[in-house]
Amino acid sequence: MSLINELLWATFGLFLTIGGTFLGAMLALPHFQSGSWALQTHSLNVSYQVGAVLLVGCLGGRNAGALSQIAYILLGLTGLNIFNQGGGIEYIHKSSFGYLLGFIPAAWICGHLAFRHLPKLESLAFSCLCGLGCIHLMGVLFLLVAYPTGWLKDLSGASLFDLVARLSLLQIPGQLAVMCAVTVVAFTLRQMMFY
Repeated sequence: MSLINELLWATFGLFLTIGGTFLGAMLALPHFQSGSWALQTHSLNVSYQVGAVLLVGCLGGRNAGALSQIAYILLGLTGLNIFNQGGGIEYIHKSSFGYLLGFIPAAWICGHLAFRHLPKLESLAFSCLCGLGCIHLMGVLFLLVAYPTGWLKDLSGASLFDLVARLSLLQIPGQLAVMCAVTVVAFTLRQMMFY
């Protein structure tokens, strides 16, 4: 992929991640009520932020994916309120910062694996799953290092287990659902764009 294409995909990924941060993921299910069918929406209690990270890796490749997330984190740290809880340099003391740092290797790994073979649902799902695992691994490792050192400033009496449960365990089901949607969208778009 040319440098121009990678920069375009990185820019797309940056804006997609910013937008995904503020858009809550919903699931629409058919519901029978009063003799007719209707769609009922249910919140997945996550945003599309992680889905955007994975999608840019699946579509733009490893370099564009990583570059988009580096730009996202740098813009957020400079003070733009593009993170889930605001922005600014003090964000490095938040318990969720390690998960944000995980976006960079996650997008790179997802992009690397997504382009190793011709796009298939299974291979794209595997690349997304590896990217999602990378985000949570980085987030938990950050917590394991930052929590005992007093680095974190937003604890409010929460234990390390409470933080891992809130930031990983409770997020994974919704993020897996978003990951499945990303896999289908990436597969469809890769079929249309490249083959």
